[in-house]
Amino acid sequence: MEFSIIDFAALVAFGMLILSMAITFWRLVKGPTLPDRVVALDLFANLTIGMIFTLVFYTRQTIYLDVAVFIALIVFMGNVAVSRFLKRRFHDK
Repeated sequence: MEFSIIDFAALVAFGMLILSMAITFWRLVKGPTLPDRVVALDLFANLTIGMIFTLVFYTRQTIYLDVAVFIALIVFMGNVAVSRFLKRRFHDK
């Protein structure tokens, strides 16, 4: 089995993404306010999408791209809903 520079870069990216996810999870747990936790959750979802793209590069199977697009759409709709909720809760009083 041949180990290319793409494989090495994908493994480094996996490590960096896992580290970022750990730090983001810490912010999600410790976030002092609700908007901080929402932003941390959004970042966690985006890091998950990054993990899927890295997996696509590593395995060279494009079937996972559909999953990444689906997660991105769900995250976008969730962000819009939460933003409208937070605006109504904190700004429209």
